[in-house]
Amino acid sequence: MVSSGAVCPPSPKNETVADFLPQSEERRALCAALKRHRESPAIDCIPVVIGGQASKGERVVAVRSPQEKARVLGHCAQASRRELRTAIDQAVAVQRTWTEMAFADRAAIFLKAADLLAGKYRYDVAALTMLGQGKTCHQAEIDAVCELVDFLRFNVYFASKIQKIQPLHSSPGIWNYSEMRGLEGFVFAVAPFNFTAISANLAAAPALMGCSVVWKPAPTAVLASYLCFEVFREAGLPDGVIQFVPGDPSVIGGIAINDPNLAGLHFTGSTRTFELLWSQIGANIGKYKNYPRIVGETGGKDFIFAHSSADPKQLIAGLIRGAFEYQGQKCSAASRAYISSSLWAACKDEFLATVAAIKMGDPNDFSNFVGAVIDERSFNKVCSYIDHAKGSSAARILCGGERDDSVGYFIRPTVIEALDPNYQSMREEIFGPVLSVYIYDDAKEEAAIALCESTSPYALTGAIYARDRHVIARLSSVLRYAAGNLYINDKPTGAVVGQQPFGGSRKSGTNDKAGCELNLLRWVSMRSFKETLSPVVDYSYPYMN
Repeated sequence: MVSSGAVCPPSPKNETVADFLPQSEERRALCAALKRHRESPAIDCIPVVIGGQASKGERVVAVRSPQEKARVLGHCAQASRRELRTAIDQAVAVQRTWTEMAFADRAAIFLKAADLLAGKYRYDVAALTMLGQGKTCHQAEIDAVCELVDFLRFNVYFASKIQKIQPLHSSPGIWNYSEMRGLEGFVFAVAPFNFTAISANLAAAPALMGCSVVWKPAPTAVLASYLCFEVFREAGLPDGVIQFVPGDPSVIGGIAINDPNLAGLHFTGSTRTFELLWSQIGANIGKYKNYPRIVGETGGKDFIFAHSSADPKQLIAGLIRGAFEYQGQKCSAASRAYISSSLWAACKDEFLATVAAIKMGDPNDFSNFVGAVIDERSFNKVCSYIDHAKGSSAARILCGGERDDSVGYFIRPTVIEALDPNYQSMREEIFGPVLSVYIYDDAKEEAAIALCESTSPYALTGAIYARDRHVIARLSSVLRYAAGNLYINDKPTGAVVGQQPFGGSRKSGTNDKAGCELNLLRWVSMRSFKETLSPVVDYSYPYMN
């Protein structure tokens, strides 16, 4: 008999976002945590952790702050090939015991972790996200605290519903029932730098469902990710269920993808890397014990389509928040906008003046709206797009474009007007504080809609600004496959767990929707039972008489 999964977890509610008002207790506590972690790291060297045992790896690299590139916030061990193989072997060995644990016991671990992050470690995880990933206090609060706490609590709620899936009918003398097993083998979780919540959830979601996980955090987000890992352990996660293996992605990925026990890939990152991993899985398909589940959320070239009926001030706020919060380093960030010429005439001057006045600097100064991009590679990439626009006859810089990497990797919020709607900054993912706008003739609206639908290979998020309901309905229909998350009169960022399940298709991923049941279903394999209560004793059938 399987252990019952029929439990009723606490009803989840979205974690309240702190405002960090001057003189508030939460602001005082966060400032104290920032000072503590900036000046004296609690852990000088973040280890590789395999089966609960910490290791210094084969080498150690410095962890630096993007806004203070000379400041070393700590060091991080890099897993060796031998250590990774050991991590995989131990993950496979512990998986059966872990999936046999009653769902209520697994759920309790992650519910406790949520409470620890919402309370005891709230300001530590936010501070490490600010220092290591360059987020403002608000962006760190909604990511590293609220979204992650929501993931953990709502995942338990959604998973409890999955555990209750049972056959609809049993014939007389027969009992039909089912169980949800974690995937046999291990899940390889590959995390991005830009969201602490995503990094931790890539490991936590499969683990909750009974999988063991090999978790590779991003090197530029390893501080906050390691704290989350330690919180899971403090909450009671058994050693080996999640193996923490920072290191060279080519080394770690190559070994994990080639292991016959690979049960799944849980990925957030670039489209190019995801396609490479998928192609390697395809090439190895004959060697795997099971067909691996592949779940990925990748790139975006997210749009705002502004109709002439839109409110100009609402559009300005949506453009600025959607494009420039966290320096545009969100896969959902507004990166291209199609704006009617009449609406542009009404909002252009105020919009550009507001962008030019945005305060930029170290997030330790709470008055700053934007900070530094994550590292030198990102800085150079973003600057290359700006420089190309400066020399192109198909585009022009309307504001911004200045940069300074003397202290940190700072780039002013930049607006490019694309004179050609197929100009490269309207098509390619930049992942920085750059918004490209195309101003369309009001009389050529249908052509502009077609451009919005077809220009980009991505389909993650998008936004419609309009007051005419007929227009909203028509755009929602035409742009049906252009975005997995569509926002009406709002910026295309900020999906909330349990409210807007997040994910896109086309080149933006598999659209398995983190923040609802769909993602969790990918990490279980159903086993169906038929128990005959009164077995037959005669092989013959009535028709034979």
